[in-house]
Amino acid sequence: MKKFLKDVGKNKTRLVMALPALIYYFCFNYMPMFGLVIAFQNFNLSKGVFRSNFVGLKNFEFLFTSDKAFIITRNTVLYNLVFIVLGMFLACCLAIILDILGRNPVTQVSQTVILFPQFISWMAGSYLVLAFLDTDKGMLNQIVQFFGGEPSNWYATPTWWPVILVICNLWKHLGYDSIIYYSTIKGFSGEYYEAARIEGATWFQQIRYITFPLMKSILIIMGILKIGSIFASDFGLFYLVTRNSGPLYNVTSTIDTYVYNGLISGGNQGMTAAVGFYQSIIGFLLVLGTNAIVRKVSPEDAMF
Repeated sequence: MKKFLKDVGKNKTRLVMALPALIYYFCFNYMPMFGLVIAFQNFNLSKGVFRSNFVGLKNFEFLFTSDKAFIITRNTVLYNLVFIVLGMFLACCLAIILDILGRNPVTQVSQTVILFPQFISWMAGSYLVLAFLDTDKGMLNQIVQFFGGEPSNWYATPTWWPVILVICNLWKHLGYDSIIYYSTIKGFSGEYYEAARIEGATWFQQIRYITFPLMKSILIIMGILKIGSIFASDFGLFYLVTRNSGPLYNVTSTIDTYVYNGLISGGNQGMTAAVGFYQSIIGFLLVLGTNAIVRKVSPEDAMF
């Protein structure tokens, strides 16, 4: 106890600075966990949490017995896998390019431009996509008609939407991720690169044998964190950008959008809580499993 109080005294300034974040996480991340009990109830708003009828695992049947269960699970997992692999690779490449360009006005402007989409909501982003894909006045259809082609109803044609959604995700998140990797690269000692240049190493060889090996730890940490949310989709992307179009459901419907549509049509809060609980448990297990694998392969890079 004395040691604990002594440590608190030494770090009281840091603790005060961390206090707003601790209060935020306690209020909005830990206190709401009490509501998980709703996942096992036939929740009635008039009765509240304490008096609603307990139904066990019945709410989970909505997801696991649905004829759409395979489709929405497939879409959720596969999209997230593509987002993780392609997003991390391109973000690393972009970070390396920014580092090669060095500190100059072009780099500073580029950082601002690529980071800006991160602060644009998907509501605004959906209208930007609509400006390109609208049947009557969309830019793509205007170009097609200019060259004598027939306009397409993009919001009723599922074929290209997997590509469109990947592009939209990269547009929004690529800049933010690349800044994280760029800041990591800037923390590397310049002596490594100077020694490599003296030995005659090319830029590609410096990237391959110095940059990527030194980035291994941050890549592993980011990968573990992203894998933890592989069963949770970006609701705004899949619901707003696609405008919740029925003909696109087979390629755009995910667990989150399916649950939301079910909630709107049926109003079952218990079912919604059950699916959220299911996603959280799976994400938690994936984080533990991924970290365990990393700990066996490269113990120094494991998160815990």
